[in-house]
Amino acid sequence: MKELAITLDAEKKQPLYEQIYEALREAILQGRILQGEKLPSTRFEADYLQVSRSTVELAYDQLVSEGYIHAEPYRGYFACDVRELYDLTDIHTADTQSQSILTEIRSEIAAEKDQKETYRIDFSLNALALESFPYNGLSKIMKNLLLDEGEQIMSSGSAFGEANLKETICDYLFHARNVRCVPEQIVIGAGNEYLQLLLAQMLGKEHCVAMESPTYLRAYKTFRNIGFPVQEVALDESGMRVDLLRETDASIAYVMPSHQFPLGIVMPMKRRLELLNWAMEEPERYIIEDDYDSEFRYKGKPIPALQGIDRFGRVIYLGTFSKSVAPSTRISYMVLPKQLLSRFRECCGFYACTVPNLMQQAICQFMKAGYFEKNLNRMRAIYKAKHDFMLAELRKYPWVLNIMGENSGLHLLVEVGTTLTEQGVIQKCAEQKIRVYGLSEYYISQNPKREYPILLLGYGGLTEEQIADGLQMIDGVLAEMACQTL
Repeated sequence: MKELAITLDAEKKQPLYEQIYEALREAILQGRILQGEKLPSTRFEADYLQVSRSTVELAYDQLVSEGYIHAEPYRGYFACDVRELYDLTDIHTADTQSQSILTEIRSEIAAEKDQKETYRIDFSLNALALESFPYNGLSKIMKNLLLDEGEQIMSSGSAFGEANLKETICDYLFHARNVRCVPEQIVIGAGNEYLQLLLAQMLGKEHCVAMESPTYLRAYKTFRNIGFPVQEVALDESGMRVDLLRETDASIAYVMPSHQFPLGIVMPMKRRLELLNWAMEEPERYIIEDDYDSEFRYKGKPIPALQGIDRFGRVIYLGTFSKSVAPSTRISYMVLPKQLLSRFRECCGFYACTVPNLMQQAICQFMKAGYFEKNLNRMRAIYKAKHDFMLAELRKYPWVLNIMGENSGLHLLVEVGTTLTEQGVIQKCAEQKIRVYGLSEYYISQNPKREYPILLLGYGGLTEEQIADGLQMIDGVLAEMACQTL
């Protein structure tokens, strides 16, 4: 081959050598340059294209490094047969399909963002009142840590979490949640889902997990993605029914006894003891206690953790700072029974901790300096006021048949007297730029039929004015539909 015609565009931002490389690459992939065919010399091709020789050499070098051509001393460059290694005949189709998929995903992300921005009021179950957070205190702590311990604070740290943070968490859990442990039992990780992944590797996938239904679906989906079989167990007014649990093949029970999500059930002592008795009936049975929203209780004392009454090491405790501090901390923690520590270190001891050392030390100092307790008390007062306000507002409307899940957490459940279906209410509210949530979406599979829909209305991230306006707009939607159905 004496010369090879390539169209170059000097106005493009793409370098000329890349344009040459891509043109030659496509010609080889499409079979226009055959296996063993000799390419023009770099000097000849440079003269032909009116570019520098080094430009062509860069393109050829890239093709050689990727295996599209090979160089033979004193003979020149020759095309390789890449089809023998991998079928690239449909490279353009594949690229087009990939770009189409990427475009579709970007459109979906943009649509979700636009949708969030178009809601006037979102009764989100996860939103927090972060405007009162002590940002100056945390900022000062992080600044001092960087100045005083800069080199050390940037290290990877301990695989299971920093010792001083675990000591601080240990002290907090004992006084606030009656959790009995030593720092060596605590494992720090970035989110409960990550800790579930570690547990799966330690316990092995021969276990079957029992979960309440409705439940926290992120935990359910994580177990399923890991490969655990999951069996749903119905609840009553006391939480997971142990009689139905015994009918399953489960050896792990995942429960939220202090504040079940999404129903808000508090498991009484009798049911907790029944659950512990179930765990003791077989040697490899465990209870995973997710202490969801336990900090926010507005009537009576906080309910002690199930782990605190476990005397035989069958409860694995999960906690997080996502609600009590902020979601962006990404600090969760797990308290393992002592008899599992050696097994855990053997199976998972080689992993690096997924929470940066800086954030661990910052939260540790945040707790030791008293910011954590002050902020938590402040947030309890703020959320209690919003909780009480929403209750009072809901009781004004005739369509509110029943209110559930009071006195704890960051949302209420409302049974709605309407001829609309649950999805119908959600859709009609969305048309009015109000976002509400239905209970049905939190069931694993068996969604019981109800005469009236049940909505979940979060208040953590809303002002009292927004709560009042949102409920009034929901009232307008339901009143309009009631008129249409008469």
